[in-house]
Amino acid sequence: QQQQQQQTVPTETTNLPQAAQEEDRHDVTTLDWSHDGEMLATGSFDCVVRIWTKKGKLIKTLKQHKKPIFSLKWNKTGKYLLSGSVDTNAIVWEVETGRVKQVYSHHTKPTLDVDWMNEGQFATCSTDKMIFVNKIGEQNPIKIFQGHEDEVNAIRWSPDGTLLASCSDDQTAKIWSLDSDEPKFSFEEHEKEIYTIKWSPTGPNTKNPQRKLLLATASFDAKIKLWDVETGRCVYTLSGHEDAVYSVAFSPDGKYMASGSFDRRLNIWDVDTGKHVKTYKGKGAIFEVCWNKTGEKVAACFSNSAKNQFNVCVMDFKP
Repeated sequence: QQQQQQQTVPTETTNLPQAAQEEDRHDVTTLDWSHDGEMLATGSFDCVVRIWTKKGKLIKTLKQHKKPIFSLKWNKTGKYLLSGSVDTNAIVWEVETGRVKQVYSHHTKPTLDVDWMNEGQFATCSTDKMIFVNKIGEQNPIKIFQGHEDEVNAIRWSPDGTLLASCSDDQTAKIWSLDSDEPKFSFEEHEKEIYTIKWSPTGPNTKNPQRKLLLATASFDAKIKLWDVETGRCVYTLSGHEDAVYSVAFSPDGKYMASGSFDRRLNIWDVDTGKHVKTYKGKGAIFEVCWNKTGEKVAACFSNSAKNQFNVCVMDFKP
């Protein structure tokens, strides 16, 4: 049955802007679209943040970091851009002027991820095992979460901004709340490092309020787990990949999930049943997957190690 559902990824590719193609030191390490879709921010190995129009024109070059940039996030209004770097710092940039609004130097090791809670508050995580919640205008963190036993790979605020999820090389994911120093839940069923996490676009403060809020965790153990964040229970374990899972993404309606792995497969799952729906087979490891706004297309970034290239392919999806 799985063989019948498997499809070959089309060969059409989309190239990144030219700064990603010049020299190795310009390799793009992270990117994020503004919420209105008009601008793309990229962070590179050359320590520079660049802002592009949607047509690929470079409009801003932001220089302050001293080492490669690993994470970038726009706030919802597009007024500020937040970056995290191997130099341990997080920086809030004023997009209109290109100036540094504030530098945050709380971490002692590389900052791996950043995420906005609201327009003026955000969280950062690091290889130093720490998570800090910061506020623009405040020098010290407004909250410190400490509990992971190894580097923290990713952090994500829930859609309503009340819960923060984190995942780590200690093989756990944790759910935090600002009203407590201890995690609300610690999910410990994965057998290897957890590389990434994603909240479903469901529950309070979403376009799908009637559906239950879930957290997805993706691990080097080749499994994805879906968690009920009200009870802390694992709803489904999605076992279909044969190698590390690097990226997961919910469809806009929250009914499906796409996952990308080093096994060169993009799998699509039914969130309500936990069943495998479709597989697209590519020619390289998959580092990122993403749905379009309607949920009719899925994009994936494939590596081509033989040619030292990364190709972006877009697949049609019909349930």
